[in-house]
Amino acid sequence: MIAIVSAPTNLGLRPPQPGAVPGTAKAPEALREAGLHARLLGEGATDAGAILPGRYVDHPNRSRNAVRNHEAIVDHARRLAARLVTLTREGRAPLVLGGDCSLLIAAGLASRVARPSGLVHVDGHTDFRHPSNSPEIGALAGEDLAAAVGLHLPEIADIDGLGPYFDRAATAHIGCRRDDEHLDELADTIGLVLPADRVVMHGAARAAADVLELPALDRGFWLQIDVDVMDPQYMPAVDSPDVGGLSPDELIRLLGLLAPRAWGASVTVFDPDLDPTGRHARTIAEIVATGLRDLGRDLAL
Repeated sequence: MIAIVSAPTNLGLRPPQPGAVPGTAKAPEALREAGLHARLLGEGATDAGAILPGRYVDHPNRSRNAVRNHEAIVDHARRLAARLVTLTREGRAPLVLGGDCSLLIAAGLASRVARPSGLVHVDGHTDFRHPSNSPEIGALAGEDLAAAVGLHLPEIADIDGLGPYFDRAATAHIGCRRDDEHLDELADTIGLVLPADRVVMHGAARAAADVLELPALDRGFWLQIDVDVMDPQYMPAVDSPDVGGLSPDELIRLLGLLAPRAWGASVTVFDPDLDPTGRHARTIAEIVATGLRDLGRDLAL
């Protein structure tokens, strides 16, 4: 049974402009307005509440080697992880509606405590910036995958001594663009990398099969979906749109094949401030309701 958890965080993103905060914190309610919750609840899901983030504060004197909103991110990760652990132990499949993808850290903490497993990271970017490959870090939403596999500051990548949250051999990435500056490093680090053009060329079914054939994922995985994996002609309401992504139909097919083996999933980085008519919220609602309908079906939750 799917349990919907709202995680309206914007803590891992850069300010969209001076004096403003990112709009991703509005995403769960925008998706509710688009009919997602009603549709999922009508199909047997439960509403497992919300984990609210702390206040977004962009400190002007933050060190170049420090994560923006670090203390608030860690606090939110611990609280969200506790909710995920409870749901998992109750035999439910958490569906986390973000928010930005810094909440992957919470999924990692929960995985280590309740269900050691792999990670399938579906994203238009590698999110693999870390202190050893960049002179400046700080926006965890562009660094979450690196942190999840232990390549970040210990205060983010080893919270409560639980890092690394996911084994590198049991981690797969789908969807980055070929010009991503960290593509080669990522491919040398984790179990599988499938850029978006490979999915488009060979099809979602082939991509899903390649992931599911990884022996290290035989215990299941957390499924992280950043909606900027889609091409901006379909999904421009994100902070960093890049051409060359998937279509909504391709994403639905991909998720439909992966979701049954996932013990939980998170959907992130949709910004309602960039969607004044609600059109793109309705697109995401359709993708989530259709593509993740069978979340956790093939696992003993």
